[in-house]
Order: sequence, then structure tokens, then C-alpha cells
Amino acid sequence: MTVKVTLNEGLKRGYEITITAAELDATVNDKLKEAQPEIEMKGFRKGKVPMSLLKKQFGPKVLGEAMQESVDGAMNKHLEESGDRPAMQPEMKMANEDWKEGDDVVVTVSYEALPDVPEVDFSDIKLEKMVVKADDASVDEALTNLAETAQNFEDREDGAAAQDGDQVIFDFLGKVDGEPFEGGAAEGHALVLGSGQFIPGFEEGLVGVKAGEEKDVEVTFPEEYNAEHLAGKKAVFECKIHNVKAPQAAEIDDEMAKQFGAEDLDGLKGQIREKLEEEYAGAARAVTKRALLDALDEKVDFELPPSLVEAEAGQIAHQLWHEENPDVQGHDHPEIEPTEEHTKLAERRVKLGLLLAEIGQKAEVQVSDAEFTQAVMNQARQYGNQARQFFEFVQQNQQMQQQIRAPLFEDKVVDHILEQADVSEKEVSKDDLQKSVEALDEE
Repeated sequence: MTVKVTLNEGLKRGYEITITAAELDATVNDKLKEAQPEIEMKGFRKGKVPMSLLKKQFGPKVLGEAMQESVDGAMNKHLEESGDRPAMQPEMKMANEDWKEGDDVVVTVSYEALPDVPEVDFSDIKLEKMVVKADDASVDEALTNLAETAQNFEDREDGAAAQDGDQVIFDFLGKVDGEPFEGGAAEGHALVLGSGQFIPGFEEGLVGVKAGEEKDVEVTFPEEYNAEHLAGKKAVFECKIHNVKAPQAAEIDDEMAKQFGAEDLDGLKGQIREKLEEEYAGAARAVTKRALLDALDEKVDFELPPSLVEAEAGQIAHQLWHEENPDVQGHDHPEIEPTEEHTKLAERRVKLGLLLAEIGQKAEVQVSDAEFTQAVMNQARQYGNQARQFFEFVQQNQQMQQQIRAPLFEDKVVDHILEQADVSEKEVSKDDLQKSVEALDEE
């Protein structure tokens, strides 16, 4: 077996791998001899089938396996000896397409190698970390918002009409074609108008009712309603109104604090202050991380694999096109050509991706199983009742696992760099932090 260099320009590599017919034949014989003891054939005892018959019956299949293994083996040996790391899957082609048994096998291999990433001294990277303290006004604002979520309802004055957001206490009886239907009746039901608990049109039909009134609300069940016997049907709900209640924000006191798990109001304020400062710290970290990536992009330069840049630019262009055309869900659209701006952004992403991967590898940065599991659980919560199905999907999907691990790994590498960089803290206002965060979105 021989490997001949055909291309070595920059990161581009090309090779010609030749496997002689004699080598292939020897590999086929070895495979057949290994399998011979377990093979049975009519007229022969197990393990006593002559090699000539085995070769006649199984030779073509084993020959194909031998060719694949020989090429893969030669490629792996070459990568191990050269130290090359292909940027993408190497492209392999049979050079002698008219190959027949008894001929040498000649395969051409081409790929782009990942570049050598230079060592980086992080100590001369100067960064500023924004620190925001939660002021009393922010805590009070959060308390007011909590009070609204913990609102109570109090009876409106006699004769007052129900408004959107009010709570109505009422009995109802639903009928289709004049006949009551199962599940269409209740007594003393409490409904907040505008909450969307009932089918479209029902809650709107109760706006304006008064305590003591009776009203028929006409609606049409949606075509996709989960009860097939009601889907698309017109219905009348006979409603008897008992009370109309207006929302009242909860009193901001110790009793409200206990509803949110705190011992008293001071304890709740402390929890709010801590939560706000956690949010500020998360936003400030995003600003610091962007500043770090900008500094690394400016500081480090090396040759990039064109194939990776091209693929990334295509992905960026495709994603942005769909954001601008949200009505197009699939991929049935014109070919999207990346612009110079897309390519420039792709170059930055590829460079920083390769750099962070190299730094993380040399620093032996690892994402622990516990960190990975916690990240999966955080995402699973977004799926509500389908959280378990999402968790099982991730367990069975390697690509999804990689998508979850990648940002975790990147953040740990960023932390590793920040520990060595020259980072100073600067206390700023919440508004200053907000402006910096908004500036990130605009870039």
C-alpha cells in the first residue's frame, strides 16, 4: 500500500492511495480463514468447507469489505502520522472507475486540514466588567409587579358592568341544537374575562354583564376542537351571573410575602434584590463575553479552512432569510447566496470557534454529566407536560446532545480565559447596563 501526496497548498491536502491486488487478496483470505470454522455448507461438515468454495461464494462481498477497511486503515494511519485534522469529512473517489477484480485499487483523497492555532497570552487582554446594584426603586417596582400577580378580586358596586380583567362568578348551561351536551354545565364558576380559558367569543360575550343578570352567549366551537362531536358546532350558553368582581392588587405586606415563600416583607425584598442582581450579573457577563471575543478576534489571526467559512456563511444567510420571511416554514425557496457581510461574519465565527476549541482542549476543559443534565432539565421545563418526551429525545439523539454541550463548553472556556485576563470592575447604573445589552443586539 502506498500513499502519494498530490496537493499540499495552505490547508488543502490531496493524496492518492494505492492498494495492490495482492494486498487485497491476502486480506480477503485472512477474513475467510477467520470465518471458516463457523461456516456450514451442504455436503461439508461445519468448519470443513474448502477455501476455494468459500472464496467463490463469499469472495465478492468480503472483497468489498476488504477494500473499505484497507482504504480507511490507510487514511487513519496517514492522519495519525501527519497530525492532520480534516476540517470536514474527507472526499474519497475511486481513481480507476473501470476497476475489476485482480486490479490494484487507486483512491484519491482530498480535504482541508484544520489550521495550527497560535498560543495566546491572555494577561494583556484588558476588560471591564459592569457591576449593577439593585436599588430600592427597582426592588419596589418588582414588589408592585408581584402584588399584581397576587391580586384578589372584590365585588364591584351594585349595577356595575363587567370589564375585561374582571372576575365573573356565574352558572352556565351549554346547548347544541337546543340539547345540553356533556361537560357544558357548571355552577358558581369563577372566570377572569380575557384569560382565554373558554373558547373564542365566550368571554367577550360576558363583558358588560351585571350581577343578577341572565344572558345567553352564542359561540361556535373551533373546527379543531378536541371533542369531535362539538368541533365546528354552534352553541348557546345560558348564563346566570352571581357576582362581578374587580381585580385588586394585593397589599404589599408580610402576608403577601408569605405567599411567595418568604418569612416577611423584608425577607421578600432581600430575595428580590438577590434575584435582580443575578439578572444584572448575567447581562453584564454577556457584555463582557462579547468584549472578550472582540479582543480575541483582533488579537489572533490564522488561516481558515474555506469549506468551513463557506458552510457557515451559507447557514447565516439561510437563517437571516427565514427571519425576514417568517411565513416560509420549509426549504422550498430560491437558492440563497451569502453576501460579503455574511462571509465576514462567518470568518469571525469560524476563527473564534476554532480558537476556543483549541484553548479548551489544551486546558482540558470538560462539561460534566451533572452540568449537562442540568442544562437538559432547564430546556425540558419549557415543554411543560412533554418535558419527559424531550428528555428521552435528547438521550437518544447525539446531535442534540452536542448542540446542548457546545454552549456549555464555550462558556467554560470563556471563564478560563477571563481568569487570566486583566478584568476590572466598574459599578454602573441599570440604564447603562441596558444600553450596553441593547448595543449587543444591534451588532
